[in-house]
Amino acid sequence: MTKKTRTILFLIFLFLFLLIAPSAIFYSQGYRLDFENKKLTQTGGFFLNAEPKQVEIYIDGKLAKKTDFFFGSALVENLLPKRYKIEVKKEGYLSWEKKLEIREKEVTEVKNLVLFPKNLNFNILTKKAENFWFLPDEKKIILMERDEEGFALKLYDLEKNIKSHLVGEVDVYSGGADLMNLEFSENSKEIYLGIAMKEQEKTFILKLDKLPPQLVEKEIIPPPENILASQKQNQDVYYLDNSGYVFKNEVKLTEKLFPVQPETKYALEIFQDFVFLDEGQTLYLFSSDSKSFEKFFDRINDLKISPDNKKLVFFSNSEIWILFLKDEGIKKAGKKLFLVRLSEKIGNVFWLNSDYLIFNSGDNLKIVEIDDRDRIQTWDIVPTPNFGGK
Repeated sequence: MTKKTRTILFLIFLFLFLLIAPSAIFYSQGYRLDFENKKLTQTGGFFLNAEPKQVEIYIDGKLAKKTDFFFGSALVENLLPKRYKIEVKKEGYLSWEKKLEIREKEVTEVKNLVLFPKNLNFNILTKKAENFWFLPDEKKIILMERDEEGFALKLYDLEKNIKSHLVGEVDVYSGGADLMNLEFSENSKEIYLGIAMKEQEKTFILKLDKLPPQLVEKEIIPPPENILASQKQNQDVYYLDNSGYVFKNEVKLTEKLFPVQPETKYALEIFQDFVFLDEGQTLYLFSSDSKSFEKFFDRINDLKISPDNKKLVFFSNSEIWILFLKDEGIKKAGKKLFLVRLSEKIGNVFWLNSDYLIFNSGDNLKIVEIDDRDRIQTWDIVPTPNFGGK
């Protein structure tokens, strides 16, 4: 090979190197040519964590990836910034679909997604259950059953498929008692029971970390006669007196009196830093700005805290809403989120986990997600003509 030939080849390879090297560097740093917008842009990604594992991720109708076998997660990289139609599918399961925005140098995440089977086979756990609650660890359920001896609380372990007896009505009071309220400690080791008996209400602590579970009465100082409602949270006691003022311990919480009505039942509900006053089916929320209670929701049927203690669901016969008790992503504490409005009566609503709710409406059992990006999805799980509503 002559010197001239070697020089020509060297110049050709140098030219190719200078041409390709910057492109390779830009490519490795996530830059791509956006032909639609005619510019060089950095890419983004999409991350999914889902159950069951090995679900298929479709992006704009094309299979992009499957989640892995061990963690049920997948990362799709090098997506140009724009809005994509994301579908998650698995044979035998109801699909999930949203249009999500992918941004430069960001990863759009969908965590704790659950695909539900198309054909659910229900095993009869009990025919006597009147209510149930998921523990905060989401691994166990408390069932409230009723028979000729009154109510009984049972613990059902979802992982071991074992049901065990916790406490019965006769264990609390042989003369008859009603379960008025049930709450959990954050570590799932204690259950707080509000029990009505002989025209008075007492609070008991059921210690699940003891074998057998131990029931202990919680000592509460009887409220004065002028107290219409009271509630204790941690070391603080909240109460509403008959003049219409609400106190926290001995300090007046409200500056404006609440117009209490005669022969009306009132209840205080405390969740995190949120103080609610229930007057019949009208719910009021304390405002730290106005130092008074402001109307929050009409015709309320119930409100229930999520297993992670970060959200509150409240609902009427036709609507379901969420209140965020703590900051969660872009959702700030205090934000309300509307989920569904239905023409058929909503019976009861339960937290399936901290991201999904299950409820009955008409003759159907439904599940609704709380991810409001794009649209909130609701799935009809199974017809329930005999389920009824509360």
